[in-house]
Formats: sequence, structure tokens, C-alpha cells
Amino acid sequence: MALLLSVAAYAEDSIIVTVDTMTIDSSRIVIDTVIMDTVVEDTPKPTKEKKQVYGGTQIKFDILSPILTPALNNWNMQHYELAVNVQLARRFYPTLELGYAGGKTHNDSVQYNGQGGFARIGCDINPLKKHPESPHALLVGIRVGTAIQNNWETDCWGEIIVGCQVNIAKGFYMGWMGRLKLLFTREKEEQSTRPIYIPGFGERSNVGWGANYYLGYKF
Repeated sequence: MALLLSVAAYAEDSIIVTVDTMTIDSSRIVIDTVIMDTVVEDTPKPTKEKKQVYGGTQIKFDILSPILTPALNNWNMQHYELAVNVQLARRFYPTLELGYAGGKTHNDSVQYNGQGGFARIGCDINPLKKHPESPHALLVGIRVGTAIQNNWETDCWGEIIVGCQVNIAKGFYMGWMGRLKLLFTREKEEQSTRPIYIPGFGERSNVGWGANYYLGYKF
């Protein structure tokens, strides 16, 4: 009988110890879980970087045309122009170009004197996607141009633009631009009185070309 009571007492103690052990282990697990939850809640959430929309305004003066145009026309022609663009979203450059050109030119036995103003409007894009934040840019774009001469003759054309710009000092840029031009106001065979020179376009032809070298400053 004493042996049975000893066995029962031993068994009861074992059960109590086992229960206490499970309780202690369970409490530790709960405490660990609370600590882990607290750490996760205190971790700051990453914020998204805000994209810059307006990147500045640039004014550019063409320093090549005042030399190249007279040199190619026996120093009888003149050409001056400037451009203003706005940088948007680090990649887009809406552009307005204004200028004046004219002088003396000839076609066969006919000599022509005239001058007028011209304007072009369009947009360039920087296709370099890896580093759009760089101050240097490769530019590809389009233009629509129009010119009015002193005899109120109006012409229109389109252009495809390829060029680049390089930051040479704080705020100062230099760059070149090549132009392929397509005349919209084409001359018919029976027309012989229209000016043979178009300011901003060049000699009247269905297809023309041009080049500029700019010095600019970005505000």
C-alpha cells in the first residue's frame, strides 16, 4: 500500500512539473512573439522618391549660322537665331526658336533681294534612359517652322532634329544640332514669282538641311 502511494505521489509530482514546464515555455513563446511584433511595428516604411517636373529654362544663341550662312553664299546672306526651351521631367524639352535671315541670292539669271523673320516650335526628347538626371543630353525632336518675308510671302515646313548639349560650367551649355527640312508650301511648275529664298529654311527646295552650334545658359 505504501508502495502504491509512493508511486501515485511520484506520478502526481511529475504531472505538476510537466504542466509547470509547459506553462513556462508557453509564456516565453508569447513574450518573444510580442517583442517581434513590436520591432516590426517600429521599423519605418520606405518612402517613394518624388519626381522632379520642372528642370529649368534655357536660352541658346546660335553662333554658327552668322558665319556659315554668309560663307556659303558669297557673304551676301545673313542669318541670326536663338532658342528657348523648358526642361520637363528631366527628359522633355518644349522649344521655341526665333530668328531673322535675308540678303541677296540668285537663281539662274534672276537676282533676289529680301529678308524676313521666322519661327519654329516643337519638342526634343533625351532618349538616354539610364541617367536622365545628367546635365548632358542627347536630343532628338521635331519642329514646325514658318517664315514671313518683306513682300508678305508666307512659307511653312517641318524638321527632324538630332543634336546634343554638354554642360561646360555652372549654368552654361554648348551643343550642336542638325536639321532635315521638308517644305510644305511647295512651288508649282507654273509659279515663277515666289521668292527663291525662305528665311529659316534656305533656298526654296522640297527638301533642305541645316546646322546650328549653340551657346546657352540655363536659369
